Amino acid sequence: MKSNRKPIIGITGSLIIDEGGMFPGYERAYVNNDYVQSVAMCKAVPYIIPMVYDDELIKEQVENIDGLILSGGHDINPLNWGEEPHQKLGGILPKRDTYDFKLLKYALEMKKPILGICRGEQVINVFGGGSLYQDLSLIDGCYIKHNQGHLSNVSTHTAIIKEGTKLYKILGEKEIHVNSFHHLAANKIANGYIVSALSKDGVIEAIEKEGEDFVIGVQWHPEMMTRDYPIMQKLFQALVDEATK
Repeated sequence: MKSNRKPIIGITGSLIIDEGGMFPGYERAYVNNDYVQSVAMCKAVPYIIPMVYDDELIKEQVENIDGLILSGGHDINPLNWGEEPHQKLGGILPKRDTYDFKLLKYALEMKKPILGICRGEQVINVFGGGSLYQDLSLIDGCYIKHNQGHLSNVSTHTAIIKEGTKLYKILGEKEIHVNSFHHLAANKIANGYIVSALSKDGVIEAIEKEGEDFVIGVQWHPEMMTRDYPIMQKLFQALVDEATK
């Protein structure tokens, strides 16, 4: 990164598809504003990265950023890890899966720091050869409510951080309280990655890449909590700090 400018953090965009109104079926590129503001709070430059379908353009998108946030959104198509869709699977957007995997591939190759959030954590795991539970009801012993349904900025359950991990070094706490808006969760962990946080019922709350590369995925939504819980801002600040190196 050039030292005379602020780091640019790319945030993966998604699509809203109009179901009514003047233009049913019309696609709109977007990302939730909390991601943008959480990056701006770190005095970094937030860019929303729109989905495109040309590999050369995707590669250049990655070349033009200093760090990457893989944002939340649709369920990942289970065909990506060799399973058929369960009846409890939610809405999917296969072309976003394809796009996110390509974006992640180039970001890893270029050693850009990466933070995956909710779906983003799952994208990191599946791209690396891991798998997901298609619904929390399929996990033995899962008893905590992992989709709180409202009050996005409120923490509702505990995450236990493993000592010695990058995540522990960033947050500096053994236990934190997180919000929760998911019904899929990591199952088999990708090769080269470790679990860095668990909920008290054993659901995986965070993973990270082994070694020096900054690749961290969290299952909760820290961007929704940064204004009320300063500890969550540490995740974005760590990403920005890595992006300035």
